[in-house]
Amino acid sequence: MRSLRTLFTIAARNLLQARRRTTLLGVALTSVTALLVLLLSLSSGLSDTMMRFALTFAAGHINVAGFYKAKVGDASPILVNAPPIRKILEEETPGLDYVIDRHRGFARLASEQSSLQASLLGIDPAQESRLFAALRMAEEREYKEGGRPQAFGDLGRLSEPRAILLFASQAKRLGVGVGDKLTLSCETFSGSRNAADVTVVAIAKDVGMIGSFSAVVSRRLIIDLYKVREESTGTEMVYLKDPSKTAETIVVLREALKKHGFEVMEYDPEPFFMKFENVASEDWFGQKLDLTRWNDEVVFFAWILTAVNAVAIFLVSILTLIIAVGVMNSMWIAVRERTQEIGTLRAIGMGEGAVLCLFLIEAMLLGLASSLLGAALGGGLAQLIDGAALRIPEEGLRTLLMSDVLHLSISAGVLLLVVIIFTAITSLAALWPALRAARLEPIVAMQRVL
Repeated sequence: MRSLRTLFTIAARNLLQARRRTTLLGVALTSVTALLVLLLSLSSGLSDTMMRFALTFAAGHINVAGFYKAKVGDASPILVNAPPIRKILEEETPGLDYVIDRHRGFARLASEQSSLQASLLGIDPAQESRLFAALRMAEEREYKEGGRPQAFGDLGRLSEPRAILLFASQAKRLGVGVGDKLTLSCETFSGSRNAADVTVVAIAKDVGMIGSFSAVVSRRLIIDLYKVREESTGTEMVYLKDPSKTAETIVVLREALKKHGFEVMEYDPEPFFMKFENVASEDWFGQKLDLTRWNDEVVFFAWILTAVNAVAIFLVSILTLIIAVGVMNSMWIAVRERTQEIGTLRAIGMGEGAVLCLFLIEAMLLGLASSLLGAALGGGLAQLIDGAALRIPEEGLRTLLMSDVLHLSISAGVLLLVVIIFTAITSLAALWPALRAARLEPIVAMQRVL
């Protein structure tokens, strides 16, 4: 223990003595560590935003949906008799928090100026406190040229059968405001066409990709448009008190639904709209339930997150490689400069293992101190940027990041992991020069010959 303490003392003094080299390497390591923390904060913030909005607008922790086939070639994404399914979910879901019943459809929204295709979220306002808490009303100037810096609209009116909520980008494209009329048209499950006039009762701030293709209406409107029965629905969205138990809970629910006589499709981790072709080609009739997890329904968001992570990993890998080469060269120079010192240490009895440990400890101390400083700096900057709620100016970037403000998130566990990784990389980079130093013969080293 005493000898190890001595090695740490010598290593620390050597780093302090070589101030210039230590400072240059320390600054480089600190900068790369801080950059990695910021990139991880962006990725984590994007993941948090994606999960929050996905669980609000697109899916529950577990989604019980399905398809109904009246004939070959059909693939109607509907639960034709939802109440008994909801009863089973409420009674047999372990760790259940609550269940939301939500209808869904697709329609063309047409105004006097333009039109667009949208996914319809058919809601029961009494069940949608989570959705209403996430929605923020857009100021009129966000969607209308020369508009006022005030928000208009009433979310409470979404209970009306001919009401619709748009997002700011949709309202801007359609050229409408609160109180204006739109015409919705769709193809029913039987293949006929239907249409309805609706009133824009509220316009919300954009929420990224979700807001670009979704509109909120009452479930009554979906029932009337598609001419389906009152007890039908699109999906039962199950929310758990502990989301980490989603995987095991979905297995329990599959078995519970089968036990009560419902046919359940094989698990397919894709959003429901990507299953139409396969279901239509299958040779069965009636209804089958389809159970998915929240991330299955928003797989396209996961692609965005994967792309962001890939770019971050590539950038940091390049920088890390440069830093590792720099550490190796620096330690190699240190070995050359301290050849006589190494010979003296060997002559007074320090073994090869102790010399090896000395150089590795120097690299480890340098990496530890620099990565701790970099992690603290990066974490502090991430907190400041997140707290500032910086507005994202580009609409395309807002859509990509699913938010109109820059959100960064970092945890103590991630910071600790970054410190451990960079300390290990620095130590490993010094291994080869340290081995060369340990193998120097004392007499050769004292004569300053390599």
